[in-house]
Amino acid sequence: MTDSLRIIFAGTPEFAAEHLKALLGTNHQVIAVYTQPDRPSGRGQKLMPSPVKQLALQHEIPVYQPQTLRDSDAQAQLAALNADLMVVVAYGLILPQAVLDTPRLGCINSHASLLPRWRGAAPIQRAIEAGDAESGVTVMQMEAGLDTGPMLLKVSTPISAEDTGGSLHDRLARLGADAVIEAVDGLAAGSLVGEIQDDSLATYAHKLNKEQARIDWTRPADELQRLIRAFNPTPICHSTLNEAPIKVLGAECCAGQGAPGMILDASKHGLSVACGSGALLLTRLQLPGGKALNFADLYNSRREYFTVGAVLV
Repeated sequence: MTDSLRIIFAGTPEFAAEHLKALLGTNHQVIAVYTQPDRPSGRGQKLMPSPVKQLALQHEIPVYQPQTLRDSDAQAQLAALNADLMVVVAYGLILPQAVLDTPRLGCINSHASLLPRWRGAAPIQRAIEAGDAESGVTVMQMEAGLDTGPMLLKVSTPISAEDTGGSLHDRLARLGADAVIEAVDGLAAGSLVGEIQDDSLATYAHKLNKEQARIDWTRPADELQRLIRAFNPTPICHSTLNEAPIKVLGAECCAGQGAPGMILDASKHGLSVACGSGALLLTRLQLPGGKALNFADLYNSRREYFTVGAVLV
C-alpha cells in the first residue's frame, strides 16, 4: 500500500464530484475541499451548493469557497492546511503560482481530453463536434499556463456515432476518477514522471454558448448532426419553426435536398430537413412549454405543426 497523502480537493460540478467520491474510497486523506461559491439556481433562484460541496458536507470535510485565490489571506489559509497534494478537477478558479507551489507535491489536474488536443473549457463537446475518433482524460502536473503542464497519465475511449456530450461526459468522469487515483498513488510512490506537451499540436476548446447552439441550416448535414450530439444535454441545439423556438436533441443524416431549413418530409420515423448539403432526420424535439419527446410521439399529437415546405430558421 502506498503512503497516505494529505489531499486538498478543488472542484465544482458533477464531473468533479465523481473524482472526489473515488478519492474518498482510498487510503488517502481528503483534508479540505475548495469549490465555487454557491450560485442561484432554479425558478426560485435559491442559492445552491455545488455537487462537490454537497458530497464534502456528507462526509464532514471542511469546505472553502473563496471568490479568488489571488489574495494573501486565501493563500495563507490554504498553506495552513499543510497538504501533500492538491487535486483539481473543473474547479473554475485560476490557481496562481503561489498556490501551485504550496503543496509538497504540487497540484495535479484531471482534464477531459487527450492533451495537448482540446485545452480549455469545453473539451468533451468540441471533440464530438469535430468528429474526433477518440477522447479521454489526461492527468497533468499543473503550471501557470492553461492546461499546459507535463502529462502524468492518459486514458482514452472511442467516441461512438451515438455518443452525446452527456454520455461522453459520464464515461470520462468514471475514467478520470480511476486515472486520478492511479496518479495519486504513483506520486505517493515517487514513480510518476511527467511528459512535456507538444504545444504545436494544441487546439483550444472554446466555452459553449447558446448562440453557437443555434442551427445554421446552410451547413452540411454531417456537421450539424455532430453539433446536435455534442450540445446535448447542454446548451441544446435550437431553431425556429412557425415563429416559435424548437429544441433539437436527436438527429440522423438522411438523403434529401432542398432549400436549407425546408421540411422535406414528416413521418413517425422523423422530420426530414434540408441542409446546405444533404439532410437531417430530426428524431427527438422539444416544443415550447413541452418536454423532450421522440418525434413519433409529436407526429401523432401535433402532425399539423410540421408542414412539408415550411422552413426552420
